[in-house]
Amino acid sequence: MLVRDSNGNELNHGDSVQVIKDLKVKGSSDVLKRGATFKGIRLTDNEEEIECGQGRNTIVLKTCFLKKS
Repeated sequence: MLVRDSNGNELNHGDSVQVIKDLKVKGSSDVLKRGATFKGIRLTDNEEEIECGQGRNTIVLKTCFLKKS
């Protein structure tokens, strides 16, 4: 399975990604600001989603809102 970011770059387990757009977190009042960086991503079974850690929480992000950094 090939996972790609918004620019078409291939994403691998453990890469770092940046958010390219302000995103509201579903079920919370938090907002992920543009430019936020997540290190050590994990790939999921769905090629359009990745998992990453935010403090103690794990969030799932769509790859169309990310770019490899």
